[in-house]
Amino acid sequence: MATGVLIEVLVDSVASARAARAGGADRLEVCQNLFEGGTTPSLGLLKAMRAAVDLPLNVMIRPRGGDFCYSDDELDVMRHDVVAAKDAGANGIVLGLLRPDGTVDEERTARLVALARPLPVTFHRAIDMTRDLGEALEALVRLGVDRVLTSGGEATVWEGVDAIAALMERAADRIIVMPGGGIREHNVQKVLARTGAREVHVSGSRTVESRMEHRNTRVFMGKELRAPEFLVSEVDPGRVARYRSLVGGA
Repeated sequence: MATGVLIEVLVDSVASARAARAGGADRLEVCQNLFEGGTTPSLGLLKAMRAAVDLPLNVMIRPRGGDFCYSDDELDVMRHDVVAAKDAGANGIVLGLLRPDGTVDEERTARLVALARPLPVTFHRAIDMTRDLGEALEALVRLGVDRVLTSGGEATVWEGVDAIAALMERAADRIIVMPGGGIREHNVQKVLARTGAREVHVSGSRTVESRMEHRNTRVFMGKELRAPEFLVSEVDPGRVARYRSLVGGA
């Protein structure tokens, strides 16, 4: 059994933050719009979460869903969001910017990393959309990024486990490589054994019923491809606790 592994839990609500804390999480990644892979959380959410839990909060800076090639206007939004997140009590910044050719946008990433300091910076799974994982990792090392979250360039961590192991070996002590994306209770120990990772990123979520009693099922507030209107996703403290027991204490 792995011991001393840090568990980062993805959260998009205060309720999920409390549940992750109760289950034994070590750190939270805070975002919203999980249906789109996560975007920048509101200041209201961040401030309320900061008041509710005493865990480190790594805050996603992503102005929209979709690709990671941003316009000048979107970069300006990200710049303001980094400053706002720091002011609201963030403990770390999570971001990812790519060029059209599938390489890390080093120039723009450098600007945001400098703005985020002294907070640590995580480069998120934008790395999984790059043309070459090793090339991207070296760019992040040059930029002084502290951590990279990756599924090994595949849809799930288990599919990309060999690539993650190679990144771990290449990274050595220069940058933290954190597996994330498809980690479950049944595979977390195998992922850790194959990669040697000391941090993992999990969701540990469950679906719960909406509190709404009156339900107008003729109307939907989203687009055609949609999640159920009267179901809510939130972190399950029991699942986080199971991860905790499987990987040991941080």
